[in-house]
Amino acid sequence: MEDQKLKNKKVLDQNISRRGFITKTALAAGAISILPRHVFGRGFIAPSDKMNLGFIGLGKQSQGLAKNFIGNTTAQVVAASDVWSTKNQWFKGHVEKLYAEKRNVSAYNGISTYLNYKELLERSDIDGVVIATPDHWHAIQAIDAMKSGKDVYCEKPLTHTIEEGIALVKTTKKTGQILQTGSMQRSWDSFRKACELIRNGHLGDIQKVLVNVGDPAVPYNLKAEAMPSEVNWNSWCGPAPMLAYNHRLAPSRNDVDFWPDWRLYEEVGGGILCDWGAHMFDIVQWALDMDSSGPVKYIPPTDRNAVRGLKMYYENGIEMIHEDFGRGWGVRFIGSEGTMDVSRSYLETTPENLLTADLSNAKVKLYNSKGNHLQDWVNATKTRTQPICGVETGHRSATVCNIANIAYNLGRPLEWDPKKEKFMGDSDANKMRGRKERKF
Repeated sequence: MEDQKLKNKKVLDQNISRRGFITKTALAAGAISILPRHVFGRGFIAPSDKMNLGFIGLGKQSQGLAKNFIGNTTAQVVAASDVWSTKNQWFKGHVEKLYAEKRNVSAYNGISTYLNYKELLERSDIDGVVIATPDHWHAIQAIDAMKSGKDVYCEKPLTHTIEEGIALVKTTKKTGQILQTGSMQRSWDSFRKACELIRNGHLGDIQKVLVNVGDPAVPYNLKAEAMPSEVNWNSWCGPAPMLAYNHRLAPSRNDVDFWPDWRLYEEVGGGILCDWGAHMFDIVQWALDMDSSGPVKYIPPTDRNAVRGLKMYYENGIEMIHEDFGRGWGVRFIGSEGTMDVSRSYLETTPENLLTADLSNAKVKLYNSKGNHLQDWVNATKTRTQPICGVETGHRSATVCNIANIAYNLGRPLEWDPKKEKFMGDSDANKMRGRKERKF
């Protein structure tokens, strides 16, 4: 009871602090925002009720995130940080343009930028942060943010190592902050319908699941190029080894026709196996009701050069295989009563009538975020309830991906204990749950 009182007091203090800051700002600017909300009519959102956001990581992914937060949520973007001066400058202009387009604010100048994200976290008026840095920074920045009293929206995969995920779960519980993982497929109607059909037995007993996503991570191998002057490369590498600069790894601008290749390399990413596995393995976890668990056995292909063929087994006997079934990135569920293929571009069943099953009175009804993954997090921060893809869910889905990389790397069967979050009888694999961070 005492812990709950302290949590409630913390939330109240944060709200008072935020509202006090905004009220002072409003008074300095003319103060019409302190009028009662009923004066402005139904649907008006008082500035004191808006969530102030800071963005950390201003690469290509931040472009769409900023657009959707400004266009589709009630949050206010007030700060941003990146180790690239070029991206700080670009993001400021990008946000100002979005405010003009999406909110009809012709001269928005409310965003400050920082080269060091810790300066952003020092601001008491910021309620939450959006983390869109490369994978190797996710856990460190999310933990720092929560310790500074900020709620967190963190891009997927949530963490780069298993031990990071364990630490992130502990910090979230200890601080009481609200974390949403950017596995936004859970907010798509088609994926929720697919999982509800499976959870309610319309495919019968699930026997096998095929998941097609990209290749495992590989060691960094790009050729060294001249270092741009507009980046703090030591900070970009951060806890990872100091890598030779190459524009494909981290371009200085966002208007390039490729997604940066840091995703491919084990030092800073998890390969496309993790990048898209955090979407597709995540849907399997949801469909099989395994959000607090995962497979217990991993059997890699005998060919050490293979990039597909890993078999994973849940404790209930369901087999999941990393396999290309010929339809792009997606999932195929094989049950005793039929099959289902689901991806971002299709949802199909055999027989076809399985797809039209009536779910209105289904026993299992899954969380419905109303199609807005970002606003779902914003709402959760106000009610202090869990969003659709909270920290435990994001951690467990990332763990499936990270263990898959370990299995491909070691080339031998692994047994995993989801409760203890350790490998059984394999010291080498257990060492790979984390890694020694570089001092920088």
